Amino acid sequence: MKRGRRDAAVLGLALVLMLACGGRRAARGAGPAIHSGFTLSAPQAAFLDTLSERTFRWFWDVSDSRIGLTPDRWPTRSFVSVAATGFALTAYPIGVEHRWVTREQAGRRVLNTLAFFWQARQDTADAGCTGYRGLFYHFLDPATGQRFENVELSTIDTALLLAGVLFCQSYFDRRGAVEDSIRALGDSLYLRADWRWAQVRPPMIAHGWTPRGGYLPYDWGGYNEAMILIVLALGSPTHPVEPAAWEAWTKGYRWGTFQGQEHLGFAPMFGHQYSQVWLDLRGLRDGYMRQKGIDYFENSRRATLAQRAYAIANPQGFAGYGENGWGLSACDGPFDGKATNAGREREFHTYMARGASFNEIQDDGTIAPTAAAGSIAFAPEVAVPALMAMRATYGVGLFGRYGFVDAFNPTLKLAIPVHHGVVDTTLGWFDTDYLGIDQGPILAMTENLRSELVWKVMKRNPHIVRGLKRAGFTGGWLDQAQR
Repeated sequence: MKRGRRDAAVLGLALVLMLACGGRRAARGAGPAIHSGFTLSAPQAAFLDTLSERTFRWFWDVSDSRIGLTPDRWPTRSFVSVAATGFALTAYPIGVEHRWVTREQAGRRVLNTLAFFWQARQDTADAGCTGYRGLFYHFLDPATGQRFENVELSTIDTALLLAGVLFCQSYFDRRGAVEDSIRALGDSLYLRADWRWAQVRPPMIAHGWTPRGGYLPYDWGGYNEAMILIVLALGSPTHPVEPAAWEAWTKGYRWGTFQGQEHLGFAPMFGHQYSQVWLDLRGLRDGYMRQKGIDYFENSRRATLAQRAYAIANPQGFAGYGENGWGLSACDGPFDGKATNAGREREFHTYMARGASFNEIQDDGTIAPTAAAGSIAFAPEVAVPALMAMRATYGVGLFGRYGFVDAFNPTLKLAIPVHHGVVDTTLGWFDTDYLGIDQGPILAMTENLRSELVWKVMKRNPHIVRGLKRAGFTGGWLDQAQR
């Protein structure tokens, strides 16, 4: 179908589905960072300008402009990541605010993305489908947008996609065919998601499902990246789970102390970051955090400071670790196996959920820049200098066309074959790929630090407000919010 005819069809479909959505526009303009008493210097602001634009360009350039699907990684050819597409949807309004793209360009891209997911086949068939029950498969084939091989229907990846959808629904608040359609399709996609169907062992929500194997034998519980999933499921007007789902979620929490920081533990940093890309939890507390006397924002700040302190202590003697060399999260790595490096045998890994906390340490010397950058709103006074030092120390091997590559390992300086990336025998191993689910927190949390754009817009979304209140959150901005 030619573009003009396809666009007309998309608009026609969306307008038929249109629901009335109100709301005021978010406050515009990006002032200096003020979190934790921190103010950006001119060089720091200039660095973040560069980092943000390059990271945004990754989403804009590598996502399919026709149907909006975003690859899991680039430049290595890969399947589409539904979660990365949610981060891409979050990136586009940021690009508008900085005038890297026009509002019309971004709106058209968002509409194409939402229209694809609304129209894509939902069915129990083993192949040829994009989802079922309003939920979507973890990875999709880039040529067809259908299920990639035998991956699972994923509740968390659907949630990350829908978080981006709801952000766009609230951001694009002007009258007109494109933005009216974005709001209508956004609502339709969210209302279609059947969270109760995913409660095979209620009140908890299952990780996923496959056509042949049925439900996966795992449920979301305990502190991790799925907080946004539970909030979205609680907030649904059509298929809501009961508040008992939040109680079940928190029963798996583990509280402890690591590197002098008392906090709720989860070793990889992404678990402390993903949900708070969209949820401003400063001053908001649920029943668990009321007992602890802090909020989840402060908890993530403490986890960030603990990881940095771990790198300074450097118990395993990795190269490059220190006050400006830190950050463990799920990321790429050089290879799977052992090698003798600088007279010491070490074990290395490819993609792995690296992390350090009181409950787990998984560390092979591989640093993920997204670990520091995704925490930039929690602890800017340590994250910004670390990111600038990484760029200055390692140069274009680490910081290139689209910002930071996914990971690097200063310890591995052996001229040996690696799974991907390259080895510089002076500086270490460097990835050559950028990963969408790691690029997303870099861009969004940097913007939240500087303008609070994503947080401000999401505070207006009635589904988010409803979900937080049904989870038992009170305090801060939420007490004045209307459902």
